[in-house]
Amino acid sequence: MTKILVVDDESSIVTLLQFNIEKAGFDVVTAEDGRTGYELALAEKPDLIVLDLMLPEMDGIEVCKQLRQDKVETPILMLTAKDDELDKIIGLELGADDYLTKPFSPREVVARIKAILRRSAGKSAEVEPEVAPKEKALHVGDLKILTESYEVYLQDEQLDLTPKEFELLLYLANHRGKVFSRDQLLDAVWNYDYIGETRIVDVHVSHLRDKIEADTKKPQYIKTIRGFGYKMENVKS
Repeated sequence: MTKILVVDDESSIVTLLQFNIEKAGFDVVTAEDGRTGYELALAEKPDLIVLDLMLPEMDGIEVCKQLRQDKVETPILMLTAKDDELDKIIGLELGADDYLTKPFSPREVVARIKAILRRSAGKSAEVEPEVAPKEKALHVGDLKILTESYEVYLQDEQLDLTPKEFELLLYLANHRGKVFSRDQLLDAVWNYDYIGETRIVDVHVSHLRDKIEADTKKPQYIKTIRGFGYKMENVKS
């Protein structure tokens, strides 16, 4: 059974989430402080972590940071307060896959969990590589994207991308030359409607540019189309 780790210091929220997530058919492990949550993430090896930002012992950002440093790639859904925009951005940059603002409905949490698990399992129909069936690599300029092993190389040096950065890069690479609005990218890559949350796209594009562009002020691969959104250039090797 798919295992979900819920880490939140509010007992009422933990109980509510546990009930609804188990009702959806998942096994649930819980923790009410960051240190315990971190230890359970290592010991229980959950398939996904629902992680609150404001936690005793060890806050959610530090838990996320430590897990990624430990090479734990378990998808993380962060829970944040409305005024924690900076923390949301930091969390995403540290490797969180998604975030949800409090207050939220349990049904939305379950929907987000299912969407993230579908993406992490590579089942999203929106991210199919437009390459020949036997070809395992997609080339854009000096970038080589291995679509089956989820690896990216720049001039033969492997890049350290989060799962969401990889999916965004792959989607843009599969549609080189096409301009996408932020809302279109949210719908395609995040796999559900993220009305009004286009900042999440900007954060991931910025982080991708830091890793693949020689000059982020004059990007070669991912271009900003003023007033529209983003596109990936069909860069030649």
